[in-house]
Amino acid sequence: MLAEELRDLAAKVQIQRAEAQYIEVKTAKDGCPKRLYDTLSSFSNQDSGGILLFGLDERAAFQAVGVYDLHDLQKKVTEQCSQMEPPVRAVFTFTEYEGVNICSAEIPAIDLAERPCYYKGAGKVKGAYVRVGDADLPMTDYEIYSYEVYRRHVHDDERTVERISVAMLERTRLERFLNDKKAERPQFSMLQESQMLEMLNVTRGGIPTLAGIMNFCIYPQGIFPQYSITAVVVPGYEIGDVGEDMERFMDNKRICGTIPEMVEEAVGFCKRNMKIKTIIDPDTGRRRDKAEYPLNAVREAVLNALIHRDYSEHTEGTPVQINFFKDRLEIHSPGNLYGRMTVEQLGVARPDLRNPALAVMAESLTGAENRYSGIPTIRKEMADAGLPEPVFENRRNEFVVVLYNASVSYRNIAEQPSVVRESALYAVCGDDTGELQEDKNIRDLLGFCAQPRTKIEIAEFMGVKTLYYAMKKYVNPLLQSGELAMTLPEKPQSKLQRYYTIGIR
Repeated sequence: MLAEELRDLAAKVQIQRAEAQYIEVKTAKDGCPKRLYDTLSSFSNQDSGGILLFGLDERAAFQAVGVYDLHDLQKKVTEQCSQMEPPVRAVFTFTEYEGVNICSAEIPAIDLAERPCYYKGAGKVKGAYVRVGDADLPMTDYEIYSYEVYRRHVHDDERTVERISVAMLERTRLERFLNDKKAERPQFSMLQESQMLEMLNVTRGGIPTLAGIMNFCIYPQGIFPQYSITAVVVPGYEIGDVGEDMERFMDNKRICGTIPEMVEEAVGFCKRNMKIKTIIDPDTGRRRDKAEYPLNAVREAVLNALIHRDYSEHTEGTPVQINFFKDRLEIHSPGNLYGRMTVEQLGVARPDLRNPALAVMAESLTGAENRYSGIPTIRKEMADAGLPEPVFENRRNEFVVVLYNASVSYRNIAEQPSVVRESALYAVCGDDTGELQEDKNIRDLLGFCAQPRTKIEIAEFMGVKTLYYAMKKYVNPLLQSGELAMTLPEKPQSKLQRYYTIGIR
């Protein structure tokens, strides 16, 4: 980082009056902070690293107060960096800013194969942290485990389950699978059935694998109750919203069975709960039905969730979730993206497979193209249907696919370029200046709501893509702060609900 970039960074922090995913502010006016281990760990464990900024006082609106001694500060921060495993190599920059000296320490990301980075004095379980917003949170056992299995190339779909015997696998489906493989590879006919099952990862040492159970067992959920799908239809825009009769769900189903069975039943559930638009061709008079979401996109999203979910012991209690809302469909898959894959690389780069044996079986049993075409297919189907581009979110312990419908006429999502943040400096000081307008946006919204406004009017005014986002980002915080109020507070979900600014109405 150059001295000029450091000054720009300090100025931006003062304008925003907040820390961020990539930046942590420390005063260091009277000495070096004694425990930086949590932040050193969390920054090292995220792909863009992070920046420690010394010399601003968060408690005084991020006023520049300077550091006590530049040389000693760098020395003591370096000492703390050496207490990490693997050791952290901070890059220091200092400059004069508003009449005082300030200093930054850029913390580079460590390679995925070396994560998690942790404080040696606390050990891996208690000394490893992850950055969430502006907070450093302890890594969960699952997060630590996910790094371990990637480094050691462990595939949980190949683990054996001794409670199940080969006799409990559905015979007709298994024979059909073996016959398909014999047709593909005639040499397979020379092997005994037990040998074929071993080579195809259906069994290990005569014991069924998890992949074999999830594809061929008569009832997999008898052993793993949560390796299933929960599907709900919510009468609002987020979980917790209720309908006019105070119902929480308009439809609610647990979907069980093998992976092929769950895929078909889940697609059927989605189809049953979709709105269908009937279109009459003005030239031919022919009728054409258009579903709320393209079924091929839904099928690919569900299939990906079941095939690529985490099947480790840490997620045995978590099912795949399908959530219908008024403006979107969400498919939640336990476990975040595997290996080095990022959201920006989806559909472009070739991913590491978390469950290779299960994916190969699904190719034969479900027609899945195991050719990395799922994400491109979802994108193409949504585009062909004239719907917003799908959103893919890699959350802390789950991967989520969000499909938006066309129920709101104002929605027109502009295509966003996929940008990989290669460094914390770029992420914090890059071209995106939208956050600087946040205070102005709130003031403009409060002025706009001098007259009572609907959710749609507020979303249109703010230029956001969904009612859900408008409510979560703007309306709900202003309701909680008392700056906005409802015209019908006793009926928060009423279609006649309006929102107005306190003291201006």
